[in-house]
Amino acid sequence: MTDRRDFLNATGAAAAVALTATPALAAQRGPSDIATLVPDGINPVGVRTAGVRLIPVVGGKYKVWTKRVGNGATKVLLLHGGPAFSHEYLEVMAAFLPEAGHEIYFYDQLGVNNSDQPTDASLWTVPRYLQEVEEVRRGLGLDKFVLFGHSWGGVLAIEYALKHPEALKGLVISNMVAGMQAYLKRVNHLKETLLPAPLLKQINALEQAKDFENPAYAQIIMAHLYSKIICRLDPWPDALMRSFKHMNKDIYVQMQGPSEFEVSGSLKDWDRWDRLKEIRTRTLLLGAEHDTMDPNDIRRMAQMMPNAKAAICPNGSHLAVWDDQAAYFGHLLRFLASV
Repeated sequence: MTDRRDFLNATGAAAAVALTATPALAAQRGPSDIATLVPDGINPVGVRTAGVRLIPVVGGKYKVWTKRVGNGATKVLLLHGGPAFSHEYLEVMAAFLPEAGHEIYFYDQLGVNNSDQPTDASLWTVPRYLQEVEEVRRGLGLDKFVLFGHSWGGVLAIEYALKHPEALKGLVISNMVAGMQAYLKRVNHLKETLLPAPLLKQINALEQAKDFENPAYAQIIMAHLYSKIICRLDPWPDALMRSFKHMNKDIYVQMQGPSEFEVSGSLKDWDRWDRLKEIRTRTLLLGAEHDTMDPNDIRRMAQMMPNAKAAICPNGSHLAVWDDQAAYFGHLLRFLASV
């Protein structure tokens, strides 16, 4: 294996030299085509990879998958939600941002989909994931970039802006509020008001019995709630279905809990309302009228932050990126053009 790796690194390095030495080929390859020109043990050297690059995390013990799409002065790192979904439902970003001249970076957080999936439960904490974002930022060579976080990714985006403001050019917090209690108040209000009385009674009984694996629980949630507050399209986009398919349930339960309507995991006490005033990075807060996050909380966050504005998508839900695209991308692209 060592001899094979040495051979591949040597031949890859030779290919990289040949590419960069030939102006026509160098022009064709683009800056995102080659993962690395220097042997790092995890990416093929000098090989065009369509923007895919593996980044070492946890001190090099594991690796996460990233993919660059487009080229531009404004570079946007995308943090997906969950915890422990995948980047796939954010693939829609590639339909809007690159053609507007923005460079975007997808990545699957550790534990999900294309990235390594260790079973070490000590890894699934906010501080560890926060460190991972910084490791990815450094691995990709990003500086003065825009950090975009959706849902759980918004938690990480807030944490990152508090700890590493010097690295940021802009911040987008999409469909996330600044504390779990605010989220729980909103999502349980939606459950109580949107479900017909018989279904609400059944759901409450199943939750009280902790019978979250009951097929009836999932059926009611998906058919009568998620279709109204998570994504209002019918059918759901393939990219979203793939994210659900690739979800790492063990991580979700450890951090969130067994249900969308209670937070009993390690995130249950997360709250940053009192620190929002410290985030001075230019920020866009995106929300939606039918979201699991209260639009009024999104607006309140903007009022508490020194350099932020809120934008609410009138027809969208938690995934307004899909079900209210005109409003969502109108707000997002205007913000990115201004930073």
